[in-house]
Amino acid sequence: MFNKILIANRGEIALRIINTCKEMNIKTVAVYSTADADSLHVKFADEAVCIGPPQSTESYLSIPKIISAAEITNADAIHPGYGFLAENAQFSKICEEHEIKFIGASAEMINKMGDKAVAKDTMKKSGVPVIPGSEGVIQDFDVAQKIADQMGYPVMLKASAGGGGKGMRAVWKKSDLKKSWDSAKQESSASFGNDDMYMEKLIEEPRHIEIQVIGDQYGNASHLSERDCSIQRRHQKLVEESPSPFMTDKLRTNMGEAAIKAVKSINYEGVGTVEFLVDKNRNFYFMEMNTRIQVEHPVTEEVINYDLICEQIKVAAGIKVSGKNYIPVLHAIECRINAEDSENNFMPCPGLITNVYKPGGHGIRVDTHVYTGYKIPPYYDSMIAKLITVAQTREEAISKMRRALSEFVLEGVKSTIPFHKKLMNHKDFVAGNYTTKFMEEHKL
Repeated sequence: MFNKILIANRGEIALRIINTCKEMNIKTVAVYSTADADSLHVKFADEAVCIGPPQSTESYLSIPKIISAAEITNADAIHPGYGFLAENAQFSKICEEHEIKFIGASAEMINKMGDKAVAKDTMKKSGVPVIPGSEGVIQDFDVAQKIADQMGYPVMLKASAGGGGKGMRAVWKKSDLKKSWDSAKQESSASFGNDDMYMEKLIEEPRHIEIQVIGDQYGNASHLSERDCSIQRRHQKLVEESPSPFMTDKLRTNMGEAAIKAVKSINYEGVGTVEFLVDKNRNFYFMEMNTRIQVEHPVTEEVINYDLICEQIKVAAGIKVSGKNYIPVLHAIECRINAEDSENNFMPCPGLITNVYKPGGHGIRVDTHVYTGYKIPPYYDSMIAKLITVAQTREEAISKMRRALSEFVLEGVKSTIPFHKKLMNHKDFVAGNYTTKFMEEHKL
């Protein structure tokens, strides 16, 4: 087992990793930018190293600085969390070259799954259902037009190097294709330094259902059930739950088998997620694989009673997984609490938190790094907390969430708490009757 792990991240996920490391008697090193000097992950780690100014490129995305921090503190492993360098193949490779264990996928695995066009091709060859679309990257606009005409509208343009909804455009008619093509390429270039595009048939009224997976270096793999992440805005998730209200035993079995095929096709090592789009007839299609821990991992933890960060660390240390598949035994819901004005198009609202009260009681979990007097910096993602409820049934989990949201006090900044309160009372959500179009169809 590792002696010391450096956490190459910030905020709630850094704190979450520190908690598990403490329980495993592993020493921790926090890294932080000058904007995060007062963050809790800095206070709770055994050691902390400042790695630069607020801008991510100069701190949390700076591979030389993070490797230097690991070397001066004698860390024998690095946990990247999610976002930043979590799916950076170069970072994984450099860790390996410096004999520091990267707690995540190898460079080869990240490359295979990080390029969405390559990932899709890999899945196709492995017998995993994929959405009809272009064969790899589209060379130019004329080719894009031909493919769209052949497939028929609507189509979805996607950045090959994409993530977080960037470089994606739904195109409903031919006359909109050129404008969408240009703007998607521009956004992709600005976000990822790569403007390669591919195209897929747009699945109408889909649900976004993902399967949590784990694989080890010995070729064992299993799935840990599903999460429904269909409530989104601008392709960013707002609420996740497990089990999905849309799920059937047959569908879970089939999706679980497909997800394990995906894992085994690249000899995947670590914890990951295989994301699918599921249409109204319960046909499912591979969308992408995330080779990291996900924001919404607590939902799975609560319904199968496993610490996924602990499992990640154990797999990285060479411990075998059981190969057993898990299904949810309880119902869990997660609401992402963002410092955003949900009344004003979810505009980020950084600033000083003047008062915090976190709800508690049976079946309530809050993952957060904020406290009264904490100043939310404007440089990073706006998520400041995750509120998770778990109960015997979905109805009870919703009822518990309503209570927890009504008790959650967050003063000084705008947050998405009012939005979640409305959502938990919306008849379609309560009925489990929602798709990825929910936010477009309902103004909450």
